[in-house]
Amino acid sequence: MVRNRLHEGGMRARRPQVGVVLTAQHRAGRLAFAREHRGWQIHHWRPVLFTDESRFTLSTCDRRDRVWRRRGERSAACNILQHDRFSGGSVMVWGGISLGGRTALHVLARGSLTAIRYRDEILRPLVRPYAGEVGPGFLLMQDNARPHVAEVCQQFLQEEGIDAMDWPARYPDLNPIEHIWDIMSRSIHQRHVAPQTVQELADALVQV
Repeated sequence: MVRNRLHEGGMRARRPQVGVVLTAQHRAGRLAFAREHRGWQIHHWRPVLFTDESRFTLSTCDRRDRVWRRRGERSAACNILQHDRFSGGSVMVWGGISLGGRTALHVLARGSLTAIRYRDEILRPLVRPYAGEVGPGFLLMQDNARPHVAEVCQQFLQEEGIDAMDWPARYPDLNPIEHIWDIMSRSIHQRHVAPQTVQELADALVQV
């Protein structure tokens, strides 16, 4: 009865949008960033390299799958998506995109991403050459993760003459590379044969 009334009012059940928890300080930072860049045109954004890391797991179930079934067939084997939340491994990757191109996708080996690794595996071999190709005006967008803002990495950027954007805390939704991660996740998830090992997952991500 309640559902019918809601439907009559144009309301439908939908999965809620997921967002980050924001304090008043976070909101103020986001607003200040938006006001600072609201007048930017395409030529302002063109030299910006948007970067990020993302973790993909073998056991991820994104709940996008749907099955067509009759009443009473919910538990039929053909209608069950097997998912073991405690199995499998994961792969962390780093990538960068801009209006003019993209970096190679870097698969991070096992272990935590430290400041030294970030400098030696990403900033030096990937970001620095990209900045050289873009030339004057290059701007690195990276979030405020600890390895990114560590002194050793800040010193490297300064020595190389690479400018980084002042990025507000808790602001992942403005980074367009988040859409790339989502597209990659969908592509992997929709494969006829899903990756079964960490290496297969890494290979699939690079291929995508």
